Amino acid sequence: MARGPEHGVRPAFRRWRARRPFWGGLLLALSGAEILLTEKASLKVVMHIGMQGLAGYLLPVVMLLCGLLTLFSPAQRVFYSIIGILASLGSWVTSNLGGFFVGLLLGAVGSCLVFGWLPDQEPRRSRRQRRKDARAAQDVPGEESVADTTEDAPEAAAEATGEAVRR
Repeated sequence: MARGPEHGVRPAFRRWRARRPFWGGLLLALSGAEILLTEKASLKVVMHIGMQGLAGYLLPVVMLLCGLLTLFSPAQRVFYSIIGILASLGSWVTSNLGGFFVGLLLGAVGSCLVFGWLPDQEPRRSRRQRRKDARAAQDVPGEESVADTTEDAPEAAAEATGEAVRR
């Protein structure tokens, strides 16, 4: 049985991605991973230093977990974004200036994207879909198409709404 293009892996991933703050969660997880990868001290040295050294590993792990939890549990996104931004800002002090500012900035931007995501918003339509819908609206019989309008159509529309057209 042949599958149509609407039954593939990509459309399923797009539907899954549209129901969660995908880019914010991804940036937050990447920031935690980047800071972890830029840690210079080994875990043996960190354990010798104490809590200050352990925080250098703890905060990036928290950022990574917040990013992943945002992707897989978007209902708690506000809590994860607040914890993520606090961990990002704390990484400045504990983790090589926040992973040399890259992890800090990625974490801050990701947390802001997660915080600002609204679940009840309609997913954006692609440019291709908007053009297709516009062509379908033009092809409806009995309605005036864009090609049939005359040059004085803005004046007629302005008269109908009571507005003046500036040239």
